[in-house]
Amino acid sequence: MTATETAPAEAARDFIRDIIRADLDAKRHKTVVTRFPPEPNGYLHIGHAKSICLNFGVAEEFGGRCHLRFDDTNPTKEEQEYIDAIERDVRWLGFDWGQHLYHASDYFEQLYDWAEHLIRAGKAYVDDQTQEKLRATRGTLTEPGKNSPWRERNVEENLDLFRRMRAGEFENGARILRAKIDMAAGNINLRDPALYRILHASHPRTGDKWCIYPSYDFAHGQSDAIEGITHSICTLEFEDHRPLYDWLLDNLPVPSRPRQYEFARLNLSYTVLSKRVLTELVRGGHVKAWDDPRMPTLAGLRRRGVPPAAIRDFVKRIGVAKANSVVDMGLLEFSIREALNKTAARRMAVLRPLKVVIENYPAGKSEELEAANHPDDAAAGVRRVRFGRELYVEREDFMESPPKKFFRLSPGREVRLRYAYFIKCREAVKNAAGEVIELRCSYDPETRGGNTPPDGRKVQATLHWVSAADAVPAEVRLYNPLFTQTVPNAGDFAADLNPNSVEVLTDCRLEPALSKAKAGEPVQFERQGYFCPDPDSKPGRLVFNRTVGLRDTWAKVASGKDG
Repeated sequence: MTATETAPAEAARDFIRDIIRADLDAKRHKTVVTRFPPEPNGYLHIGHAKSICLNFGVAEEFGGRCHLRFDDTNPTKEEQEYIDAIERDVRWLGFDWGQHLYHASDYFEQLYDWAEHLIRAGKAYVDDQTQEKLRATRGTLTEPGKNSPWRERNVEENLDLFRRMRAGEFENGARILRAKIDMAAGNINLRDPALYRILHASHPRTGDKWCIYPSYDFAHGQSDAIEGITHSICTLEFEDHRPLYDWLLDNLPVPSRPRQYEFARLNLSYTVLSKRVLTELVRGGHVKAWDDPRMPTLAGLRRRGVPPAAIRDFVKRIGVAKANSVVDMGLLEFSIREALNKTAARRMAVLRPLKVVIENYPAGKSEELEAANHPDDAAAGVRRVRFGRELYVEREDFMESPPKKFFRLSPGREVRLRYAYFIKCREAVKNAAGEVIELRCSYDPETRGGNTPPDGRKVQATLHWVSAADAVPAEVRLYNPLFTQTVPNAGDFAADLNPNSVEVLTDCRLEPALSKAKAGEPVQFERQGYFCPDPDSKPGRLVFNRTVGLRDTWAKVASGKDG
């Protein structure tokens, strides 16, 4: 249950932690017990990371424990793939539940017995109304609902029908078990909510043992009580469900009495965190898979190269509040840069190569130059990069007729090559279409390794480069936000999809050291951004994903101010 990063010396403060402190001071609990209870019907996303860090974090801070529990009450949407992915993602984020892995399905028999308990107490009944009729009689926010014609069935008939539901005598949707509360309640969740529905479907864990399944509302609070959860921490959409959560606990012989508290969920600009939309993105082919680097899933962020420490730092920065708000994507990117700047080795990569021939450098000669692996970490050591007559530089680092403040290569202009020499552009070679395909340059041998020339002249730009003789070819994928709108329309998400969410560059040239980079290992391409090898990489075919740029350029592009 311990995150891999060191906890800050100063304890975090927010209203959830204040509640827990007050409960412990008042001796309401001996041990804090929280839980992270995902439904295994999809992959976890960065919104879940906020809940994971909060639930596991407060348990650790107050010397308690946090359970991982799968609320697996809907077998038609649940798969073992999702269960495995959730466990993998929680561990990757830096947390461990130890021996405390549970499933709501562990408690199906107990939940069934408690359903019969409510029937015997006259607080639950079997309803024969169709789904359409149930919706029509539920009422609205301003009008009360209508009692079911079967609301006054006697206990014996309700028990008989419920047991026959379990035995599989009825078709899906033929009957449901409802709590008997108040059809005129101002809170619609108290208007005789469903407790059990008929569902002839095989469950990932229980197989075909059950053909009736508890509702999420019925299973959730009772599972908390069985596990001795002290603080059931949920997002704000469950606030209206809290009266039902409490009603069920008050009317059942549960072994403990958890309390539910709600906090604001994470909303991130240019991002949709609806699991329904994320599922449709995958199934509709808008992205390649749940781990597509454009996805806000933890699997996608991991594949993109985002370190777990950055996500934990981001969650800490946004804090825990009671009011929903939209967090700027730039804050997440800031946390990513902060984490990667400390750990990522520096390498040179030319993404859009333009060939340079240094005419006064001897043909057939080459030399090795020393390059730092990390400018702020001497312990990271150095590497050797080969320099020769033919090189590649970025195409955008040359302009034939540059504007006034363009300080990079142009005819007659001199620049410094990183770790190497001053070079001066003499000529731009063009093809038949008039496109520049090669630069003819000269170098100053007195400026090796960045030395100042004897005449003291200076240059205003330093360019990265790679040697043409031993550069490694690669594909590089540049990612931008998946949506064009700050707050995408989840109801019509396809209309807001960004057609430029990924740019694939297939003719990149990298320094040879990058051929040894491992999948998920972060690296900074100097002057470009942070990247990591993609699992698609194979010997002879390197693939790198851009994790984040060195600066936030997307905000300018989105606002039309880039230029």
